[in-house]
Amino acid sequence: MSDQNTQQPAAALRRRSFASLLPDLWSVGAALIAVLVLAPVVSVVWIAFHPTENIWPHLMASVLPRYLTTTLILMLSVAVLTAAMGTGAAWLVSMYRFPGRNWLDFALFFPLAIPAYVGAYAIVDLLDYAGPVQSALRQAMGWTSARDYWFPQTRSLWGAALVLSAAFYPYVYLLARAAFREQSGCTYEVARALGQGPWGLFARVGLPMARPAIAVGMSLALMETVADYGTVHHFGVQTLTTGIFTTWLDGGNAGGAAQIAGVVLTLILVLVTLERLSRRNARFHRLSRAQRPIERQPLTGLRGLAALAACLVPFTLGFVLPVAVMAYHSAQAPAQWLAPGLFKALVNTLVAGGGAALVTVTLALLLVYGLRLSAHPAGRIVLPLTTLGYATPGAVLAVGLLLPLAALDHRLADGIEALTGHDPGLLITGTAFALGLAYVVRFFGVAQGAVETAFGRVSPSLPLAARSLGRSPGGTLIAVYLPMMRGSVLTALLVVFVDCVKELPATLLLRPFNYNTLATRVFELASLERLSEAAPAALLVMAVGLVAVIPIARSGQT
Repeated sequence: MSDQNTQQPAAALRRRSFASLLPDLWSVGAALIAVLVLAPVVSVVWIAFHPTENIWPHLMASVLPRYLTTTLILMLSVAVLTAAMGTGAAWLVSMYRFPGRNWLDFALFFPLAIPAYVGAYAIVDLLDYAGPVQSALRQAMGWTSARDYWFPQTRSLWGAALVLSAAFYPYVYLLARAAFREQSGCTYEVARALGQGPWGLFARVGLPMARPAIAVGMSLALMETVADYGTVHHFGVQTLTTGIFTTWLDGGNAGGAAQIAGVVLTLILVLVTLERLSRRNARFHRLSRAQRPIERQPLTGLRGLAALAACLVPFTLGFVLPVAVMAYHSAQAPAQWLAPGLFKALVNTLVAGGGAALVTVTLALLLVYGLRLSAHPAGRIVLPLTTLGYATPGAVLAVGLLLPLAALDHRLADGIEALTGHDPGLLITGTAFALGLAYVVRFFGVAQGAVETAFGRVSPSLPLAARSLGRSPGGTLIAVYLPMMRGSVLTALLVVFVDCVKELPATLLLRPFNYNTLATRVFELASLERLSEAAPAALLVMAVGLVAVIPIARSGQT
C-alpha cells in the first residue's frame, strides 16, 4: 500500500513536468502572431531566390548599380542634413533663450505630420519654372525664357534630399532634444570654468553624450528615406524603391522586383546593425539622482535673431511651405472639398487605417502579454524580430504579401467555385484585406514598442495579486493591465492610425481596383499636375497627422 502511495505522487509529478513542457494557449498565440508579422519578409527572400524568370544578371548589368548608387547618395545627403537640422535646433532650444524659443520648442515637431510627398508637391509647385517664384523673377527682370537666367534645378536628387530632410529631421530633433535635456548642468558649468566657449561646449561636451540618441534618430530618418516613393517619383530620382515599382508594374517581372526588394532589405539590415554597433559602447550614466538641470543662456540682439532664423529654416521647409501651398490651392478651388472622390477616399482611409490600427494594437497586446506569461528565453529573440516590419519599406512588404496572397486567393476562389458553382471573385487581394494586413505588419513594431513599455510600468505585484485571487491570465489582462495602460494603448492606436493614413507605397501596390485612400488620391492628382484637386486630400492627411504630433510635442514640454 505504501509503494502504491509513493508511486501516485511520482506519476502526478511526471504529468505536471510533461505538461509544463507543452506550450500554453498564450504562447501558441504569440508564436502565431510573430509568424504572421515575419512571413512577408521571409516571403520576399524566398521569391528573390526562386523567381519564375531570373533577371538578376540583367539587373546587375543595367539598372541595379544606378539604383543603388542613387539611393546611397540620397541617404548620405539626408543623413548630413537631418543631423545638422535636428541636432542644431535641439541644441539651440535646449541650451539658450532667444526670441520665439518657447513656441519653436513645440512647433519644430510639426513636420512629422506632413508626408514627405506632400512637401515635394508643394516645393515643386512653388519653385518650378511655372511656379510663382520664377514667374515673379522673370517679370521683375524682364527675362523671357529659362536661357536668360540660372535657377537651381528643383526636380533633382538634391531637391529630393532637401525635401526628405525637412520632413524627417524631427526624428533627430526629438531624440537629441531629450538627450540634451537629460544632461547635467554641472557638467557644462565645469566646462565653462575650464575655458570652453559655446562651440567647445557643443563639440566636446554635449555632442559626444548625445551621439547615441542622434544615431538612433538618423537611422529612423534613413529608413524612411529608403522607404520613400512619392517624393523620389515626383522628383524623377531613380532609387531602389522606384526600381521595385518599375520592374514589377512596368516590366511585369515580380521575381525581379523581389530581388530588388531583397537588396533594399539587406540595406535596411545593414543600417540597423551599424546603428546598434555605433552606440554599443557609447553609454553615459547619471552620477546623481538630484542632478542640476541645464540653465539656458540668454541670446539677445543679432545672436538671438540668428538662433531664431536657424530654427525657422527647417520648420518653414518642413511645415509652413507645404501647408501654405496646399491651403492656397484649396482656397482657389473650394468646390473640390465637395468632390465625391474625396469623400470616398476619406471613408476608405478611415476604414482601412482604423481597422488596421485596432488589429495591430490588439495583436501587439496579445504577443507581448503571451511572451511575458511564458517567460521563455525565445521571447527575447522574438520581440526584436517582430519590429522588422517597421524597418521594412512598404514596397518590400507589398512584394512579400501580394504574390503569395494572390496565389492563395485564386486557389480559394477555384475551390469555392468547384463546391458551389459560383465564382466568388478575389476575396483577399480583391478587397482591402491585403492592404490592411500590410499596414499591420508595417506598423506592428510601433504598437509593440508602446505596449511593451506600458507593460513594464505596471508593478508585478498587482497581476500576481489578481492571479492569487483566482483571476485567469485573460481576466488579469482585462481587469489589471488594460485599465492601467489605457493611455499608452490609445496613443499607440492613434500613432498607428496616422502612419496608416500617410503610407503610400504599400497602398499603391496592394489596394483593390478603383480603391483610393487620401494618400493615393493626393499622389494620383498631384502626379497629373492637378494640385488644386489634390489639395483638400493633402490638407486632411496633414490634419490627421497633427492630431498625433501635438500630444507628442506637448508631452515633451518643460
